[in-house]
Amino acid sequence: MLSRREPGSAGHAEARLRLARVHARIADRRRDFLHKLTTRLVRENQAVVIEDLNVAGMVRNHRLARAITDAAWRERRFMLEYKCASYGRDLVVIDRWYPSSERCSECGAVRRDLPLGVRTWTCSCGAEHDRDVNAARNILAVGLAER
Repeated sequence: MLSRREPGSAGHAEARLRLARVHARIADRRRDFLHKLTTRLVRENQAVVIEDLNVAGMVRNHRLARAITDAAWRERRFMLEYKCASYGRDLVVIDRWYPSSERCSECGAVRRDLPLGVRTWTCSCGAEHDRDVNAARNILAVGLAER
């Protein structure tokens, strides 16, 4: 453990290298997963539709920062961009201000009074929506319409 070693000692240097190897192994596994995921997405689909997110702004929220950086959203988008170009696929990026989770995927009504804590909601047309599934449906519909 690095914090228990005397700085400048041989034990400190050895612990520092051991910790660096662990971090490198974790980074390599995450990068490998992202490469496999993005390659599979691009190979299996003619078009990939994603939502443009303000990742830099979202990382400023201390409760979300670790989860967002661990998921490597920016790196995933970068990989999708160059792999779509390489494979000749379309990458459609939806505007960040589109109300994807607030719009009913059945009737198109927009519910602006939907706080982030609400994970499921019922539209006036009677459709029951999971926030994330509904957003995915809306993003796909808009992306295919723009394509």
